[in-house]
Amino acid sequence: MVLIRTLLATTLIATAIQAPAHAAPANIDFTRPEVVASGLQIPWGLAFLPDGSALVSERNSARIVQVRPGSAPVEVARVPGVTPGGEGGLLGIAVSPTYAQDRFVYAYHTAASDNRIVRFTLAAPSATTVIRSGIPKSGIHNGGRLAFGPDGMLYASTGDANNTGNSQNVQSLGGKILRMRPDGTVPPDNPFGGSPVYTLGHRNVQGLAWTAAGQMYATEFGQNTWDEVNQIVAGGNYGWPIVEGNGGDPRFRNPIVTWSTAEASPSGAAIIADTLFAAALRGTRLWRVSVTGGSPDSVLRGTYGRLRHAAAAPDGYLWILTSNRDGRGTPTAQDDRVVRFPPGGGPGGETVFEDDFETDKGWTADPGDTATSGRWERGDPEQTTNAGAVIQLGTTAGGSNDLVTGRTAGAQVGANDVDGGLTTIRSPQITLPAATRLTLSFSAYLAHLNNASSADYLRVRVAGTTVFERLGSATQVAGSWQPATADLTAFAGQTIQLEVQANDGATASLVEAGVDNVRITKS
Repeated sequence: MVLIRTLLATTLIATAIQAPAHAAPANIDFTRPEVVASGLQIPWGLAFLPDGSALVSERNSARIVQVRPGSAPVEVARVPGVTPGGEGGLLGIAVSPTYAQDRFVYAYHTAASDNRIVRFTLAAPSATTVIRSGIPKSGIHNGGRLAFGPDGMLYASTGDANNTGNSQNVQSLGGKILRMRPDGTVPPDNPFGGSPVYTLGHRNVQGLAWTAAGQMYATEFGQNTWDEVNQIVAGGNYGWPIVEGNGGDPRFRNPIVTWSTAEASPSGAAIIADTLFAAALRGTRLWRVSVTGGSPDSVLRGTYGRLRHAAAAPDGYLWILTSNRDGRGTPTAQDDRVVRFPPGGGPGGETVFEDDFETDKGWTADPGDTATSGRWERGDPEQTTNAGAVIQLGTTAGGSNDLVTGRTAGAQVGANDVDGGLTTIRSPQITLPAATRLTLSFSAYLAHLNNASSADYLRVRVAGTTVFERLGSATQVAGSWQPATADLTAFAGQTIQLEVQANDGATASLVEAGVDNVRITKS
């Protein structure tokens, strides 16, 4: 019988091991998303190359694509021997910590009879070497995360393969976290002599991450009641299938955090500073867990749908993978996606106002607009192109909707651009706190053909004062989401409205603009 945690309050959806306090949000700015890649097919694993680009595995296609900001994804490998089915296929990937010397890439994949770990080089991806086989496989619970730890060892998470007896059986590689040398052999200091098993009693771990001090954590799918974040120690037994969540049994280690399965179903994980980020599939959000204690909180709730993985990039960015084409999500035309968020939105940035335009928060178009077409509206934009360059973006900076000048494309480029003058849209009234520094941040673009001029512009105004301006020019500029900020401290203590304006001031010019993820913070 599975032991289930007893709650003092039935409405509580997440618990932690210490007294409640907000999870430290690290230094990530979620108001400035950048879509690195779109149109992928069930991305699952992500690993960074030394040049800052990333390798992304696709579960069912067995492809590995290389992605980098500003460039289209490039297929660099197709792993042989992958047998996709259910939750199995090409899963986690890792890059050798000595890649500059050996060029090795590692992959965890489902084969005809088992799950296995292989390594290869991108120069010869079909020449794989199996470094660990015999991991139980099933249509569900295949684990699959790969990561090199700070000790230089390769760690792999495995699932119970829908056989709960695997998890407590040290002789089985199912329901475990494994630790190996880079060639797959067993390190002499592993807790079970001669075995790659590092911990046992797991159901389906899909997230592995370490703090700067070298402490390991793992995210784990529960059955019907509790998902978990566990602090990992060598030889630890985490209780499955005897315990789900915190069972209070001294034989087993308790999780540091539990969630209901509807709120989480956590897959990949990353740690930045003292915050663990857990990508939630069923929960469609990114959970933030302070590893120093306190209650978790979440961001991006519903913004991107199902989230498969979170990864900390060497430059401080946080990357996520969506999983909306895995048969359990509702994909948009852009799915699946790789999205990254920059550092810079850390502690002290308390939100005063925020709008991602996924719901109507009361922005109103100016009835006195002089523009005859392309007036501002909230909605899901349609793409337009000119000579191969995107003018109106069909993707938003996050989610499905944004503020855009003429949402529909029309019969041809320019059919619904800003024409004939000025269009303005105003936010609802926003009361700003007094005696504090205030920062407006948002994503925006101004796109135009080479017939534009400085009379064409995108502006943001507050109380008649221009706080942001982007001018047109006689050069074609394609649409591209760019982060923007403005200092609103001068308006502290006032009730304001944000005015977003786009102007067609040049004869016969073609102008499109968009704004997304508006946020005002105080510090």
